[in-house]
Amino acid sequence: MLTTFQKIIPGFLLAIFLAIAAITIENLLPIHLIGASVIALFLGILINHFFPLSQKVRPGLTFTSKKILKLAIILLGASLELGTILRVGRLSLTVMLFTLLTCFGGGYFIGRALGLNWKLSNLISAGTGICGGSAIAAIAPAIDATDNDIAYAMSATFLFDMAMILLFPFMGRAMGLSDMAYGLWSGTAINDTSSVVAAGYAFSEVAGDFATMVKLTRTLSIIPAVIIFALIEVNLKKKAALTQGKDSAHRSPIPFLSLFPWFILGFLLLALINSFGLIPVQASQLTKTASKFFMVASLAAIGLGTGLGEMRKSGVRPMIHGFIISALVVIVAILVEWCMGLV
Repeated sequence: MLTTFQKIIPGFLLAIFLAIAAITIENLLPIHLIGASVIALFLGILINHFFPLSQKVRPGLTFTSKKILKLAIILLGASLELGTILRVGRLSLTVMLFTLLTCFGGGYFIGRALGLNWKLSNLISAGTGICGGSAIAAIAPAIDATDNDIAYAMSATFLFDMAMILLFPFMGRAMGLSDMAYGLWSGTAINDTSSVVAAGYAFSEVAGDFATMVKLTRTLSIIPAVIIFALIEVNLKKKAALTQGKDSAHRSPIPFLSLFPWFILGFLLLALINSFGLIPVQASQLTKTASKFFMVASLAAIGLGTGLGEMRKSGVRPMIHGFIISALVVIVAILVEWCMGLV
């Protein structure tokens, strides 16, 4: 036990140090255009590229990117409240339904056309349709996504978020959108929370408030998304087990309990408890802060374990996937608002 702990410490502390550095950089930025998670990921990738790490830190990096990431997702549940849906109302849910269908429905066919593996394709779709890095980080362990898939999905969604922050206020004013219409549009079409806040308040304070609330409702989509993808992964593992050992697999049942990602239950339990108001506000904020920090540390570890050479092998196809999905979501969101008479 002690030996295992000693092996984990160097890599874990390196990831923690990088997380602190990333959060510090985020706080020093005059405008919060880039989240700490993205900063940590890219810092890790650059460090790994220019200063190859020793094998001593590898066990700790693996522990942080796998186990600590799952802990971060569990703690995230304590900051989600299902009642948010009722407060935001029918309008945002209608638009979100169509944007999510666009992301996962359109993303499936676009991913196949581009020859991407289903995990990378759906991570990009989840990042675009739900909430950027948080959705990618939540779904990744449920489907056993590789570090390279996570890094590429984060990169694809991040690049287009930056473009949306700059373009959305101009496009909103050019179309003559009201504060509510713009807040609804930006809250459903822009990926990361910090990007939604930046683009929303760049238009007006009212638009920023509404966009943030819409974004919080989108975050709740993590819950069904993680469950669905976890069940898909379990089913694929069962089929793989049957294929690899046909006779023996038929004679003995597939161990579903060992395949199921149990961290999801902790995530759902905390979200349910918080929905009933049983978690004090201060405790909820504390767990949210801890979740964010551990998620940043996990993404730092993922970056430190990701090679630029491996990412280059995928070429520009993931970026093309991200661009097409992001463009479709922007168009679908404004079209749905137009059909609803909000534009």
